[in-house]
Amino acid sequence: MLIGFMIILAGILIAVFPQLLSLIVALFLIIIGSWVVIVSYYYKKISKHFENPFLDFFVRF
Repeated sequence: MLIGFMIILAGILIAVFPQLLSLIVALFLIIIGSWVVIVSYYYKKISKHFENPFLDFFVRF
């Protein structure tokens, strides 16, 4: 329920201040990108302990 109110508030703020949309999208992309880097590093680190062809295919680099 709290998340719903936060989304509604964000929508109202974006309607009033359109430049917030670019800030929200940029922060979202930065957070998602950081998460992907951290998860791929973690999987590369633990892949030495077990063999998983699925992870080897998707986390090759």
